[in-house]
Amino acid sequence: MRALPVDFTFDSELSVQPPYRLDLTVQALRRVQPNIVDVLDDDNVYRRALVDETGTNLVEVRQSAPDKLTLRLSGSRPGRWVPTVARMLGVYVNLDEWYRRASAIPAVAQLSAEMRGLRPPQYPFLWEALSHAIVFQQLSLHAAGTIMRRFVQGLSRPLTDGDRLYYPFVTPQAVLKAPDATLRSFGLSAAKVGHLRTAATAILGHSIDEGMIESLDSLQASALLMNLRGIGPWSASLVLLRGFGRLDVFPLKDSGVARSVAMLSTSYEVKMNEALEALGPVQGMLYFHLLLGRIRRKRGAPSRPE
Repeated sequence: MRALPVDFTFDSELSVQPPYRLDLTVQALRRVQPNIVDVLDDDNVYRRALVDETGTNLVEVRQSAPDKLTLRLSGSRPGRWVPTVARMLGVYVNLDEWYRRASAIPAVAQLSAEMRGLRPPQYPFLWEALSHAIVFQQLSLHAAGTIMRRFVQGLSRPLTDGDRLYYPFVTPQAVLKAPDATLRSFGLSAAKVGHLRTAATAILGHSIDEGMIESLDSLQASALLMNLRGIGPWSASLVLLRGFGRLDVFPLKDSGVARSVAMLSTSYEVKMNEALEALGPVQGMLYFHLLLGRIRRKRGAPSRPE
């Protein structure tokens, strides 16, 4: 697809309560290296193309001070995305309870100290959260990330800024329009193609939406999500955590979490059941810390706070 040029037309700022680190928060949002939707450059500038019925806009976010994020946005009516970006980057999430509870668990306290300033990131739309939950089912993070990259490149129209391409996430309309053979060519199984079509139909038919989820507690919301074909307990937990910031849920039996615990076990003793019980309403933050801890170990980041 032919790329669209970028013209930045709007500047804004978001105030954040320290400790806050944009780089760690975006790394947790990105999750895997093949992610081409959420782009973090070497200067820790975050860029993301967002699309809705009005059009596609490029968002650029910098942390200009410990308590401030600076935004630039392109395209028509760009200001509509500022609340979305704030939610995506956990700007208004209070983590006092997390720091208090984490400090009482030695292994978790270590992770919390290393990644102080990490906020729980969220996908901008329910559709994107459902898509990730479906694609990443029963696959390694790397394999699923590679499939997701092909999926996005094949079905979305990028924006271009200089020599860089910025891909918005695939729309549900694009999934319903694409032939099965096209979707299968990205590496999706026949079952996952069917599950994605079911989710896209539900979103476009308004049989499920963000408002419905927000109006329910996590147990009720999980039950509603599991009415969708292909969404089980793990997928529902992932949607609630990564799509709605529900920190009272934790995606048990998550392969990424299991590998994270195994990798970190040389320096931490993470007893998951005890840790989750002690963390209670903020246990979902442990998911992000374990994920990010594994990424940092792979890259040779320091194992102790600097």
